Amino acid sequence: MNAADGRRLRLTVVCLRPEQTFRRVLLLREPATVGEAIAASELRRQVPQLASAELAIGVFGQPRTLDDAVYDGDRVEVYRPLTIDPKQARRVRVAVQRRRRASREATQA
Repeated sequence: MNAADGRRLRLTVVCLRPEQTFRRVLLLREPATVGEAIAASELRRQVPQLASAELAIGVFGQPRTLDDAVYDGDRVEVYRPLTIDPKQARRVRVAVQRRRRASREATQA
């Protein structure tokens, strides 16, 4: 089928934030892109914190760009910006675990 056939894609745009959950089901004319889906969902208007932010996006957990095509049934996901570098977060967790282990060993001795 081509665009002249009027085929519509049903997809969902989601964005999960600690203070707000955004979920919008859309019907878009085929062909459509990730960027068009996000624009049609009005996400940036509904979640003002994202208005000027560069979005990290994916479809079903797989990274995508705004120009990638979407298909019927897709779930477009807009990810939160990282608050801490993942490597740094791991270093912090390991340091905490080591302190706890040392504390337990000191009380058992």
